Amino acid sequence: MSVRRAARAALGNLLARQFDDGRWEGEMAWNTMLLSQYLLTHRMLRVPLSASDITAARRHYEVTQLPDGAWPVHSEGPGSAYVTTLAYVALRALDVPPDDPLTGTARTWLGSQPGGVLALPAWGRMWLAMLGLYDYRGINSIPPELTILPGTFPLHPDQLYCHTRFVYLGLACLYGRRAVFGLEEQLIGELRQELFDGYGSIDFAAARTVLCGSDLVLRPHLVLRVLYGLLASYERAPLRWLRRRALAVCSAKLRAELSASRGHGISPVSALLAILVAAHEGRPHQEIVASLRALDAWRWLDDEEGLRIAGARSSAWDTAFVLRALLASKPSTSAAGAGRAYQWLCAAQQTDELAPDTAAGRDAVLGGWCFSDGSHRWAVSDCTAEALSSILMAHDCPEWAGELGDQLPAARVRQAVDFVLARQNPDGGFGTYERMRSPQWTNRLNPSEMYLDCMTERSHVECSASCVAALARFAARDSGHRHDAVAASIRRGVSFLRARQRPDGAYPASWGIHFTYSAFFVVEALSAAGVPSSDRAIAGLVRWLETRQKPDGSWGEHYESCLTGEYVEHPEGQAAMTAWAVLALIGGGGPQAAIDRGLRFLADLQQPDGSWPQQASSGVFFGSAVLDYRLYRQVFPAWALGEGTRLTSGPAAVGGQDDPVDVGRRVAGEEMHD
Repeated sequence: MSVRRAARAALGNLLARQFDDGRWEGEMAWNTMLLSQYLLTHRMLRVPLSASDITAARRHYEVTQLPDGAWPVHSEGPGSAYVTTLAYVALRALDVPPDDPLTGTARTWLGSQPGGVLALPAWGRMWLAMLGLYDYRGINSIPPELTILPGTFPLHPDQLYCHTRFVYLGLACLYGRRAVFGLEEQLIGELRQELFDGYGSIDFAAARTVLCGSDLVLRPHLVLRVLYGLLASYERAPLRWLRRRALAVCSAKLRAELSASRGHGISPVSALLAILVAAHEGRPHQEIVASLRALDAWRWLDDEEGLRIAGARSSAWDTAFVLRALLASKPSTSAAGAGRAYQWLCAAQQTDELAPDTAAGRDAVLGGWCFSDGSHRWAVSDCTAEALSSILMAHDCPEWAGELGDQLPAARVRQAVDFVLARQNPDGGFGTYERMRSPQWTNRLNPSEMYLDCMTERSHVECSASCVAALARFAARDSGHRHDAVAASIRRGVSFLRARQRPDGAYPASWGIHFTYSAFFVVEALSAAGVPSSDRAIAGLVRWLETRQKPDGSWGEHYESCLTGEYVEHPEGQAAMTAWAVLALIGGGGPQAAIDRGLRFLADLQQPDGSWPQQASSGVFFGSAVLDYRLYRQVFPAWALGEGTRLTSGPAAVGGQDDPVDVGRRVAGEEMHD
């Protein structure tokens, strides 16, 4: 199939995936942990599930279990004792017998692991403790008293990364109360026998320092281990008045978050904990049931893989990228779908501010876009930037004028710009939900054991690149709104990106795998900001991409790059990664031969219906949490093929502007190359 025909087929595949309301959304597949917690919460709170939900949940456990009986922490990883233990207990709570093929093999696998269930990470121990299956003395302290320290203290919860903040608040509240919801007495006894060797004789206090197994990604720092020892002494006789006050603060913050997020929480991870806190406090049962129903917004259900709980919903993020892919195609053939997507995206913007009684500790959200449809009201810098870029570029497409309807008002465009500007950090880079609040050394005191760099917000290459590109595109179209602030922000953002380039020309990433992912965003940003392709920031990256191209024309990077900090090649070429590299080469003036070979690989890998097959995961967070963004392998190859056809028939700048170099220099007011 020719590249041009492949591009047309890819466009048809994308348009066929559009939802009725105009959006696109692909699943973000992770592991069974959230499904297990969701099922266990229903059982703990005596809220029954339907028979169809139970059947669909079992289906998901069946299709995700590894041949050795374990469940992995992600689709390409080995078995995880933490994920497998939760899955086993959830299945048993669904009345699956211990000798069932699912549970029997899982229990055998767990028994073969160093340390067994006793050595689970703290998060897993907490869930077992709440079920009456683990003694709280075996868990390192999660002190709620941090909430009553001065608000500027670096380890105060309000200073932590927002996802970590609300997980901490929930766990600290439940730990501080030694909450036990429990299952039926007979089931608890059976599970204790099945999971442990001699449960009654275990010295759980001694097990507090036992850490081993595949789930241990980051061993606690020496300073943290010393603090744990001191806190263990305090936990034997905590100051009751102090703990009561701290627990009240934790509880109030959790209630405010559920209210602000319309019951969804920033994620189902923390929302489930907040609901358990509310139930333990004795809130009315009907209120608890309603809260659990609100969490159904995170459900994902289909016949192939059954029921699962998404860690995030990505509708605004995905829709913005699909709009860009449609712009790279022949616009007249996709105008109707693009118009519906444009209208949906405009409607997803945050058009009012959080209520004062729920906004404590939160940054402003007005003008921003969330990763999802916006209902949970956690707007993000790069989601806002990518939505803004796609909207501005759609305005420049005369073929779509009749389909777009009323354009997003200039006032709301400017609110989006203000939102982005507010996320810039002192180092010139951009955070995600908020600016940096605490110093990076707090990551040395990371207690998660499973994740890296999760303690504080920081500047990210991809977020910074998205923001720089959006601000440059805005300034090229509207020079009247905060011109000096926007120009200064672009200059500082470009300087941040320059500083993050490695000697070999590559850039690290935080949210994708890894160096290949960041290459696409960096070239877009630098080009939009007026940096010429001859500049070493782009030219060095282009040379790096050339050296990583496989003989078949593809690119493929293994998720281990995120853990090692060095490029690790995947054995197979990947559609999404090849598309990122091709787009970066097109935008960076890379060699036509390398671009053509990449496009040919994408065309050859394409399936008859215009789609691309399931391949390796392409997303990640906190270094070790690998995600499969299911739509990435459809949208980015379509985008790359669309740009490739434009390259042979007219102007093919990735940014879609007549002269991005001149525009960027006009915005920044200075020469931006070395």
